[in-house]
Amino acid sequence: MDSGWKSAAVASSATMATRSPGRAASAEALERILQVTRDLARPLGLTELLAKVVDAALALLDVERGSVFLYDAARNELVTRVATGAGEIRIPADRGIAGECVRSREVIVVNDAYADPRFNREVDRATGFTTRCLLTIPLLGLDDVLVGVLQVLNKQHGGFAEEDVAVGSALAAGCAVALQRGRLLDEKVQKDRMEKELAVARDIQIGVLPKTMPKLPGYEVAGWSRPATQTGGDTFDVIPVPGGCVLLLGDATGHGVGPALSVTQVRAMLRMAMRLGAGVDDAFRHMNDQLEQDLSSNRFVTCFLGKVDTEAHTLAYHSGGQGPILHRSAASGEWTRIEPTAMPLGILPSLRPKPASVLTMGPGDTVALISDGVFEYEDPEGEMFGNERVEELLAVAAAHSAESQVQQLVEGVERFAGDAPQNDDMTIVVLRRL
Repeated sequence: MDSGWKSAAVASSATMATRSPGRAASAEALERILQVTRDLARPLGLTELLAKVVDAALALLDVERGSVFLYDAARNELVTRVATGAGEIRIPADRGIAGECVRSREVIVVNDAYADPRFNREVDRATGFTTRCLLTIPLLGLDDVLVGVLQVLNKQHGGFAEEDVAVGSALAAGCAVALQRGRLLDEKVQKDRMEKELAVARDIQIGVLPKTMPKLPGYEVAGWSRPATQTGGDTFDVIPVPGGCVLLLGDATGHGVGPALSVTQVRAMLRMAMRLGAGVDDAFRHMNDQLEQDLSSNRFVTCFLGKVDTEAHTLAYHSGGQGPILHRSAASGEWTRIEPTAMPLGILPSLRPKPASVLTMGPGDTVALISDGVFEYEDPEGEMFGNERVEELLAVAAAHSAESQVQQLVEGVERFAGDAPQNDDMTIVVLRRL
């Protein structure tokens, strides 16, 4: 006899008089169980799978009703997916006979329901059904994982006996494995679908990055970006305008689809502002106000926004939480770290930043916009790449093209990191006056 056999304490011993100790399942029952087991091995939908189990239980156990409860561990609830004679039933997983089955993970036989204090009468009151006796069996998958409960009600002739427990347990075993297999397949399908959708999102995000850089008299500009996951929270843009260009580097908090949407929104808003003829002051302010309305309170976007004037050789900029921005003077060979000039975008409404700061670009000067994923990239020992290594690499490459400087910086980070994973998005934009 299965060690899971458990009889409820009931009002009198007469309630269990219908047991037939030692009786095995009949040949007919075994044949039906084998047929159901073969059916459950096929790739069935969840509802169809459970319906076959309930139909077999009704026929083999000679009962009025049968239900399969799925266990929702997150909510600690039992929810019927298939239940004869009733709609969906959702009950706490710690109440009633089914709840006791979840807790004990043992078979429970009750042949006088209303005499058992554990019986939850609310379901009967809600459905108008009267439960006389019930057999409740845990559905345990591989590694003893609880996936649900099989419950049958009201044996047509007498109460439940050991043969019923044997038959029900055999059905439940096949059902549990099939359910667990189905869930794993569903999770794989959902994962595959998500990966495909993320791949599309990645293609879209990469697709909006500049494919070619504008030709600027007396200047070079180059950009590069690589997300840490399939979609990232970094973006950059180089927008040609009369007399120069507008530079953008944005870095949203977090990784994944949400931050990717945020920085894509920043880029779209900037492009629209430029088409409407807005200056960097107005564009910066309006982007902040819109993000403050759109983003949740724990999200924001750090942003460098600057306009290059190729005739005056100036860079007028706002740096909303983005820093350091690196400026190398070719005349002195020294680096200046430009710290943020304003709050990140999306934190405070109606932001009124100070007028744009202005940087003068001397012959051969370089400005590097770099997201923190570069500075904070860690090697296998946990040491960060840091500001000094960035400056050293860019100083060695200072006489090279802007594109070469970007490439040499990327290669330097990769050499430093070795096999260490990329944990943050990386973006680099280099502006160089010839």
